[in-house]
Amino acid sequence: MKKFNRVLSLLLVASLVFIAACGNNDKNGGSTSSGGGESIYFLNFKPEIATVYEQIAKDYEAETGVKVKVVTAAAGTYETRLKSEMAKSEAPTIFQINGPIGYNAWKDYTLDLKDTKLYSYLSDPSLAVTDGDGVYGIPYVVEGYGIIYNNAIMENYFALPNKATGVSSMEEVNNFDTLKAVVEDMQANADALGIKGVFASTSLSAGEQWRWQTHLANIPLFYEFNDIGGYDSTVLAGLEADEIKFTYGNNFKNIFDLYINNSTVKPTLLGSKSVADSMAEFALGQAAMVQNGNWAWNQIAEVGGNVVNQEDIKFLPIYTGVAGEETQGLAIGTENYLAINSKASEAKQQASVAFLEWLFSSDKGKAYVTNDLGFIAPFNTFTDEEKPADPLAAEVMEWMNKDTTAVAWTFAAFPSEDFKNDFGDALLEYAQGSKTWEEVSAVVVESWKNEKAK
Repeated sequence: MKKFNRVLSLLLVASLVFIAACGNNDKNGGSTSSGGGESIYFLNFKPEIATVYEQIAKDYEAETGVKVKVVTAAAGTYETRLKSEMAKSEAPTIFQINGPIGYNAWKDYTLDLKDTKLYSYLSDPSLAVTDGDGVYGIPYVVEGYGIIYNNAIMENYFALPNKATGVSSMEEVNNFDTLKAVVEDMQANADALGIKGVFASTSLSAGEQWRWQTHLANIPLFYEFNDIGGYDSTVLAGLEADEIKFTYGNNFKNIFDLYINNSTVKPTLLGSKSVADSMAEFALGQAAMVQNGNWAWNQIAEVGGNVVNQEDIKFLPIYTGVAGEETQGLAIGTENYLAINSKASEAKQQASVAFLEWLFSSDKGKAYVTNDLGFIAPFNTFTDEEKPADPLAAEVMEWMNKDTTAVAWTFAAFPSEDFKNDFGDALLEYAQGSKTWEEVSAVVVESWKNEKAK
């Protein structure tokens, strides 16, 4: 029966593509300028998977005859690029929004998707971005992030005869104090462990700060908004917050200091480091740990000279010293919502929806999603056998099944990209020694207030 349903779904998708294509091709098979044809333009958010999307586009065109143009924004520039592209006559037909905040900025350009099969595929329809009865953003991946570690190096540390801690396995590392003791002792034994530093470099160059001003910043603000009663989620509490106190700012400082002071490079050099530099250091065995998400597997695996065995790649929650954090899990959620341009022609809208339905329901599309994109897709079209097998995705799924509490992706409530960039710039100045932590905290509080007032 399942096989029959898949076949029926593919036939329906194919019919949509055929209907969208009819009447829009000239006698040579090319798109006509009148009516805009059925071509699709996808503006991609994630540079690290751009090549995969480009191959998907080629395969889809070969299978259906529908051309998919993939353009990828540089890291940290998506909103700026989206504004620029939307102003063009050939604007993106598929784009991404960052949850409720992104929807508020782009609501005039988002098509209602409540009647699409794509929406019906969601395992949990409440994950979608909605407004009244309309559905305007479809989440396409559940992801998790934390501290990635190389278990082979950790086992070498635990076997050191002269180690200064009594910790003998990663199972014992379940709070910040234990993590700090292990990390600082590892740094003291870096030569014996064959590493340059415990943590890969903290990327603080322009456009490369998102792991800290967004993902790490999520931890203290999750706890701050979690302390506020009367809301169903920390995101909703954050959206209503005109001001923040940065109550858990010192907890952020705890882990950030641990990163930059036990690293492959000195803190003063971090302004020139990129995410790619950081991931290469980890892949080459120069570092034992690095903060990132399950999407980083492709980056690790593709580094020339990679020495990290797949079975040795593990996840640890980001501990910061918050009371009760022994039961804290990974940060799990999504900021990735697909939207269709409501200003595009109806034919382009239909073709765009059909492409996404193919990607998340056809055997070929799902194989790309699972094996190449590495997505943990929130759709009921995927069987257990079609879920990602890469080590980091497997770790996320394992942590989701543990008796721990995941940290919600509260950064969906952050007021703007400017707030994040203000935070990141202040962190760079702190690492370089030109700002005190008190000054960093003041920037965070003031920038939130100013951005909310706009």
